[in-house]
Amino acid sequence: MNLNSLDLNLLVALDALLKETSVSRAALRLHLSQPAASHALQRLRELIGDPLLVRSGARMELTPRAQALRAPLAQALDQIRALFVSDDFDAVSSERHFRLMMPDLAVELLMPPLMEKVTRLAPNVTIDVVPWRGPAIFTPDFARTIDLVISIGDSFKGFHRQRLYTDSDALAVRRGHPVGAKLKKREVFLAARHVAVVIRGQNEDLIDTWLRAKGIERRIALVVPGYIEALHVTARTDLVAFVPRRLIAALARQLSLVAVTPPLDPGIDEQHMFYPTRAQMDPGSIWLRRLMLETGRELEQRKV
Repeated sequence: MNLNSLDLNLLVALDALLKETSVSRAALRLHLSQPAASHALQRLRELIGDPLLVRSGARMELTPRAQALRAPLAQALDQIRALFVSDDFDAVSSERHFRLMMPDLAVELLMPPLMEKVTRLAPNVTIDVVPWRGPAIFTPDFARTIDLVISIGDSFKGFHRQRLYTDSDALAVRRGHPVGAKLKKREVFLAARHVAVVIRGQNEDLIDTWLRAKGIERRIALVVPGYIEALHVTARTDLVAFVPRRLIAALARQLSLVAVTPPLDPGIDEQHMFYPTRAQMDPGSIWLRRLMLETGRELEQRKV
């Protein structure tokens, strides 16, 4: 394609057509007449070599090619708009889309209070949370799509780190567990059947890595990919889960769980916020980071 002949307004029209999946609604969004929007669609079809929108009964549907264009086009337009925005971030009027990566425990603890702030201060801002992946599978292409990462002390190339909050680990058991508080004793802990949490990008539960360094192996009966799954299983069985204490406290009443202090203390967990070097001076990123740090401080002040 000869970019010299490409009208940037066509990309804006394409974005509206892909979001609305309707020529008439896209026309309203673009403040154009319906014939003008139809003309733009025809030009786009010729440029891209794909029908983009096809009729299915009384509705229009996106072709596979159009579906594939939605995310990268929206991201490209955001980057183009960023070239011309002022140094200030107007949260009230912003329609910015932020993409965050974090494990399930961070979603549970941070996203409800964060979204309360976002909804109040920036009602048109969208937050997209994607599943956590470790540094080993955190590719450069994927990293370019991420605005914030929440993780323990792992390092992410091209990202700066700030401490968000601290936590400690405890044993989660269902209320009424037959051995319950006795799990504080080492021999009872070792005899119990455990749920291990192996997050994507890790080879084993980090607790087991720490225990093995001390010459200790626990009895693992079940492996799950997230802490929330681990707590749901422990709530309905006699299995035991070694998980962050703040997460147990957050779900204790809902799942009827009890936190038991383990016989071996792994120490303090530090959750960090990572943000890309490229966004260090970006007003929107600064705004979101401040909200996230404020949310982390509030969580830190909560007793567990």
